[in-house]
Amino acid sequence: MERGTTTNDVREIRLAVPAADGLALASTLTLPAGPGPHPAVLCLPGSGKVDRDSNAGRVRMDLGRPLATTLARHGIASLRYDRRGVGETPGDWQAVGFLDNRADGAAALHALRGHPEVHSRAVGVLGHSEGAVHAMWLAAHAQPAAAVLLAGYARPGELALRWQGARLAETLPRPLLPLLRRVAARQLARLAATTTDSARIGGLRINARWWREQLAYDPRPDLARIAVPVLAVTGAEDVQVDPDDLDVIAQLVPGGAETHRAPGLTHILRRTDGPTSVFSYRRLLRAPVDDELLTTVAHWLAVRLR
Repeated sequence: MERGTTTNDVREIRLAVPAADGLALASTLTLPAGPGPHPAVLCLPGSGKVDRDSNAGRVRMDLGRPLATTLARHGIASLRYDRRGVGETPGDWQAVGFLDNRADGAAALHALRGHPEVHSRAVGVLGHSEGAVHAMWLAAHAQPAAAVLLAGYARPGELALRWQGARLAETLPRPLLPLLRRVAARQLARLAATTTDSARIGGLRINARWWREQLAYDPRPDLARIAVPVLAVTGAEDVQVDPDDLDVIAQLVPGGAETHRAPGLTHILRRTDGPTSVFSYRRLLRAPVDDELLTTVAHWLAVRLR
């Protein structure tokens, strides 16, 4: 069932996208003004308990609608959805694996291609953070027309996490570091020993299957299989993904990839005038997603999805 609204020459249709197991992913298809079929992009969110707008409770990244609106104004439709157990999509978020998220992305891509308002041969994928890693896999295996990777890592998940942890450690008092390293190593070992979907680690219930699958996945073989145009953007001030991974992406993608190390851009796609850390996110999130980034992405896709 579809329900639509029109605002500022941009149309939004709310629909349910069937996953491989039949679960309905609550989604929004945003369409440009004018008749279709239109080129389109599947938007894949970052990690966590996030909805179709990349919001998780009080942590509001508010990426989905500004991105969809910018794409629509450049003639590109887009699909975004609530993850399992989030927003209007049913399910238990704590039991959803990293590979489940990938499979749901593949199902959403299939549904987007089949929508009557969409040009099936001009559908790309766009992901942020974890979503960028799933976009790499889809670009290698599902033959989209193009792929945009925003803050995507290009190393095994465990190494990406260790790099992130090292950057976080730089912001903490030095006397605490030996203790914190021992605690982190112990928690990783406990996580690796789990066999259930969720588990209690350090007193907290976590999505253990997601963590095991994410830490084990190495995107590099998939990057080497991509045969479509790739745009990869990581902020120079990203403290969660190493900007140097852009060089790996450019080297591995056959024919190369267009890469941008965006000055001042952070992992949450806001710009900062100085050094950043995860502790500055609350302040940075008061500003909107960087408009220059959105425009760059939309221009790039408009050329590749003709």
